[in-house]
Amino acid sequence: MPLSYLIALFIGMPILELALLIRLHGAVGFLPTILLVFLTGVAGAALVRHQGISALLKIQREMAAGNLPAPQIIDGVMILLAGALLITPGLVTDVVGFALLVPYVRERIRFWLRKKLEQKMQSGYIEVHVNRP
Repeated sequence: MPLSYLIALFIGMPILELALLIRLHGAVGFLPTILLVFLTGVAGAALVRHQGISALLKIQREMAAGNLPAPQIIDGVMILLAGALLITPGLVTDVVGFALLVPYVRERIRFWLRKKLEQKMQSGYIEVHVNRP
């Protein structure tokens, strides 16, 4: 990801979030806006905790069975990202955070990531070398 995208993300996202919170404040008032931000943070933290523990248990089961828990690890990373987004005040980050807690959404993201990785490997952009004893 080029630096310009990161700069746009880190400058543009807070401005967008602030603009949406100001509009929400204008529509429903100060207290409901603050309560919404607080409640999404609390609800998100509870959901992240529950799904995070579940992901860890699945990883342990796969490893105990001798399998590589790659999908479960990717889910764990997405759940962790969801937690970071949900504790960040804002409406866009909350929507994305809650979306990452939906198993179907995570499955679609994993599928997309796998296809992207396969394309890069086939084009020679990524090389994988395995050394065997």
